[in-house]
Amino acid sequence: MALDRNDIFAKVCDIASDVLGVEADELSEATTFDDLDANSLDRLQLVTAMEDEFDIEIDDDKLMSINSVAEAIDAIAQTLGE
Repeated sequence: MALDRNDIFAKVCDIASDVLGVEADELSEATTFDDLDANSLDRLQLVTAMEDEFDIEIDDDKLMSINSVAEAIDAIAQTLGE
């Protein structure tokens, strides 16, 4: 079953909530990881959790460009579609 953007968004919000201790319902696609005061270790934990949740591996170049919830969703959707 393919996930749509809303499904991916919900899972990304849950992951960010678990990893960063933020409220999932306070997040939007426009939220950046800088907004959440996520340092490089936090970002690594986020990406690792996303890769585990979606059973994917995100390309290293793509990883470096992920700075917001929307960019994370795009990277996940693109990787799932490959």
